[in-house]
Amino acid sequence: MHATRIVAIRHGETSWNVDARIQGHLDIPLNDVGLWQAQRVGAALADEQFDAIYSSDLQRALATAQAVGSATACPVQPDTGLRERCFGSFEGRTFHEIEAESPEHALRWRKRDPEFVPDGGGESLHMLRGRIQHTVDRLAAQHLGGQIALVAHGGVMDILYRLATRQDLQAPRSWELGNAAINRLLWTPEGLTLVGWGDTAHLSQAVRDEFIS
Repeated sequence: MHATRIVAIRHGETSWNVDARIQGHLDIPLNDVGLWQAQRVGAALADEQFDAIYSSDLQRALATAQAVGSATACPVQPDTGLRERCFGSFEGRTFHEIEAESPEHALRWRKRDPEFVPDGGGESLHMLRGRIQHTVDRLAAQHLGGQIALVAHGGVMDILYRLATRQDLQAPRSWELGNAAINRLLWTPEGLTLVGWGDTAHLSQAVRDEFIS
């Protein structure tokens, strides 16, 4: 079969997710909830067979991937191509802080201007899409007929969804990008196809209550 099955996972929660603070390429660790989420997504995938697990090299993604790797006995391979979008000087700040200091830049960001590059070496949405498409093509092509996991970030998940559904970069987002959600896609040389999205059953409150009781 000339296709690769992909399980795409956003990293678990960080304290900066809670604060709505922009992480980008800054290396922020998982918080306690995020560590629990990582263990739960690992347990949810324990019966799956992976040819490879690829992860962003940033620790919030890498720790999530390592939980999946431990549960499935598959080693994790870090790949910088799966990093979050680089937000340059925006990193470490909230949107409200940026809006107060640079309203024009904040407006371009909110409107998803595909050419807008944040100051300080950031990436535009066009640049991000190109990087993610190239990375997925490169990794998936090595495992035709098999299954791989990609553990990355919210911006990466958003691009994967848009590529699979052929949606424009400026299309309003109507899909969830939950921490530690399980998303499934199919890759062929012709592109990505969406199989399933946003599975968070393993993170339900009932499961969490049972885990911590």
